Amino acid sequence: MFFNVKISMKYVDRIYGTHNIVQDVIVDIIQTPAFERLGGIEQAGYFDVYFPGTKHSRFEHSVGCYLLLKRFGASLEEQIAGLIHDMSHTAFSHTADYVFAQGRGADHNYQDDIFVDFMHKTDVPQILRQYGYDADKILDESNFPLQETQLPELCADRIDYSLRGAVIYDIASAETVTDILEHLQTVDQKWVFDNYDSAWQYAEIFKKLNDIYYSCGEAGATFLRTSRWIKHALNNNYITHNDLFTTDDVVIAQINAHIETDDELHRLWNEMNDAKFVLGTKDGRGEELVVKSRIVDPLFMTNDGIQRLSQKNRQWRDFVRSDSLPKTYYIV
Repeated sequence: MFFNVKISMKYVDRIYGTHNIVQDVIVDIIQTPAFERLGGIEQAGYFDVYFPGTKHSRFEHSVGCYLLLKRFGASLEEQIAGLIHDMSHTAFSHTADYVFAQGRGADHNYQDDIFVDFMHKTDVPQILRQYGYDADKILDESNFPLQETQLPELCADRIDYSLRGAVIYDIASAETVTDILEHLQTVDQKWVFDNYDSAWQYAEIFKKLNDIYYSCGEAGATFLRTSRWIKHALNNNYITHNDLFTTDDVVIAQINAHIETDDELHRLWNEMNDAKFVLGTKDGRGEELVVKSRIVDPLFMTNDGIQRLSQKNRQWRDFVRSDSLPKTYYIV
């Protein structure tokens, strides 16, 4: 939560503790309506049905990326890139990949595809220019490898959402997360653990999160069911494309204003809120749904230099191959 002061903001983060945010450009961006909107977008989509009590917002994660990059000495430009990287998410997060971009469930890149165009519709480029920054440079994530890079590499985005998720989903304690961070460093624009055991510990935590939450059948069910509900609303003009760039609660209110006069909408809403679902098979019943699968292959320091976890651990090399592939579910 934030406590506004005249010049700075006091922010309490569940992972990184209490911080006074004093950079004017960061404060100004956080206070824009487009950024504040992220507080109403759940990180995992409409997921609390399956895992009650685990809600956390894109706002929390985005500020977390900024704090993580700041802690490890990234440039202010890269800190800004970390702060704003999720601003193009629609309501219900990656559900948009199943509404607007059929077949993109394997990579979950819809918000990345629209990021630059979306950002130019916000106040952020003007704020950046006001403080003397090159907006086009900051909106190009390829300029900031500590913040964003391709799997299975580590980046601030991946590190923050996984450590945050580890605590929220009770995969790891806050003390374990603190210990992991203490053994992490940056070398030549790459994230590197200072020992093998810490790299292995983090990688195992990430794999558990992916297997149990990120790419599980429940994730497939919520993406499918929420996208069906949204598509029905779009097809019936209950909402527009632009309405999805508000918040989860606003979209729910707009769509469900029609629930008493639309039996199919009522059925879809009830289905969205039912934690029970059935997984079918390719040759049997069920609608096919592809879910992105994520795995990391951390770097760690040895007496001979820097090595990748999969180079030392053959089991992890096999996991990287298998878990890099998207998962397919047939949901009844």
